[in-house]
Amino acid sequence: MTNRLRTPADEEDELEKKLIVEEKRVVVKDIPDNYLIQFLTTRIFNADAASRALPFVLFLFLLGMIYIANMNLAEKNIRDIQKISKDLKDLSSDYKTSKAELAFKSTLTEVAKRADTLGIKESKLPPQKITAEEAQDEH
Repeated sequence: MTNRLRTPADEEDELEKKLIVEEKRVVVKDIPDNYLIQFLTTRIFNADAASRALPFVLFLFLLGMIYIANMNLAEKNIRDIQKISKDLKDLSSDYKTSKAELAFKSTLTEVAKRADTLGIKESKLPPQKITAEEAQDEH
């Protein structure tokens, strides 16, 4: 470089070049130089591919929601079945207990004990057969 006198026009040109270079650097720095981001933005996922894949993604989202709802419904049904089977076991044991108590209370000795409290006594005579004669109608 030689020594020479600078003119104001040359200084303005150099300032404009610096501003242009700085503006280019700012634009380039918007997207980081990360390999993964470059790979995803330029090779696999770009705006066109994303817009083409949107209906399929929404379909998968819908299927996922249906799957989750189905699982919740199945779990609810399983809980209901378990609750009903527990109630059934309780009712079955109550039925068996009541049946055993009825069989015990309907025995001859238990009936005689309860009848004594009412003042009714057991007959000592054997049962007799009652026969009725039919009246003959003469018409």
